[in-house]
Amino acid sequence: MPLDLGGTVTDTDAHPVGHSAGGPITDDTVARLRARIGVPQPHPQPPHYRSPNEDAFRHVAEAYGDDNPLWCDPAYAATTRWEGPIAPPHLAGGDTLIGENEVTNLDDATRELLKGDPLRGAHAFYSGSFREWWSPLRPGMAVTRRNALVGVHDKRSDFARRAVHEWTAEVFAVRGGPVLAAQYRLMIRTVREQAESRGKYDDVRIEPYTDEQLAEIDAVYATERERRRGPEPRWWEDVDVGDELGPLVKGPLRVTDMVCWHVGMGMGLYGVKGLRLSYDQRRRVPRFFRPDDLNVPDVQQRVHWDPEWARRAGNPAIYDYGRMRETWLIHCCTDWMGDDAWLWKLDCEFRRFNYVGDTHWIRGRIARKHEIDGHAAVDVDIWGENQRGEITTPGHATILLPSRRHGPVRLPDPPGGATTCQDTLDALVQRFASMEQDG
Repeated sequence: MPLDLGGTVTDTDAHPVGHSAGGPITDDTVARLRARIGVPQPHPQPPHYRSPNEDAFRHVAEAYGDDNPLWCDPAYAATTRWEGPIAPPHLAGGDTLIGENEVTNLDDATRELLKGDPLRGAHAFYSGSFREWWSPLRPGMAVTRRNALVGVHDKRSDFARRAVHEWTAEVFAVRGGPVLAAQYRLMIRTVREQAESRGKYDDVRIEPYTDEQLAEIDAVYATERERRRGPEPRWWEDVDVGDELGPLVKGPLRVTDMVCWHVGMGMGLYGVKGLRLSYDQRRRVPRFFRPDDLNVPDVQQRVHWDPEWARRAGNPAIYDYGRMRETWLIHCCTDWMGDDAWLWKLDCEFRRFNYVGDTHWIRGRIARKHEIDGHAAVDVDIWGENQRGEITTPGHATILLPSRRHGPVRLPDPPGGATTCQDTLDALVQRFASMEQDG
């Protein structure tokens, strides 16, 4: 499946995470960052769901507008090949949703190695996400996680001279096996002044909707459940290159949708808390806070729900999280493929912002139909496109389908046949090193 690790950076509209200005990326700082490759470290936040069950499955699915009974209705799920509910793919992965840390303490040498940011002063953009799933998450499973830097790719950029692609992997397994899934996050590191000089958002206009436009959106919403494949197998033999997925419609995006997102997904990597717990967090990470108009300290994450803070950050309106659109691509795939299939891989880039008021149309197209290691597979080009005709979130997926010739879907193996989180991380370090060598 395609994963763009090309030699130039084109993703200039990815989501900014850091806000420090300063020095260039040097051979020395890149080498110091590379010294951390493969070194596992604790995740900074506890999991949002310590014991994920059917309720957690439903809450996460509803957070991105999905009521698929395979994860939301235990009675229905019992009639499928899975013989009970399984988690929506997005839950079996990163974003601080599940998994107890396997690594909780570091020795002095490792703590010193991981101290600080070797590229401090370089801006950080959360540019893309790549996921793989190898086994379903079922209710009551005790899940562990382990994360590490797995790749540092030194790039030449057309807008910031030099950039670094920083790949971090987080792997999840059931205690005692099997390995469930992994997420690989791409952070693009650039020099801030150069990267921010383009002013790409100055001409964005979010126009009010007419009644006719809203009726067109509602008409698609009204038929989406009917187009969900569900219990009817989608046979590999019946699929052809060029077949289309979707469309799903997502929008017009509201602040209410952001609230519903957080209800199911939690507050993510930053672990935003309320009241006294917010005070505790402010003492730990004071730079994550700044005063509002009443001089009350609030989190930088407020740009996602406060229009004035978003404008001060250089955007015309509140904007979503890139991983929100990632779940929309997942939703389109799982609706199309049906209960008997398996979403194996999905990657996407976050190329442009998605603002409150924007509507996204999620579409896909079969790009390749092939057999791999006894699996009947299709590769899909999938993307999210807003009402201005801009593709904000291009991606790819690999889906395993039931086959009349090959039989039911067989779950794929983790990299290198790994059976533990650490084995998987070791295999991924080798994979990302090979990707850099291949250019």
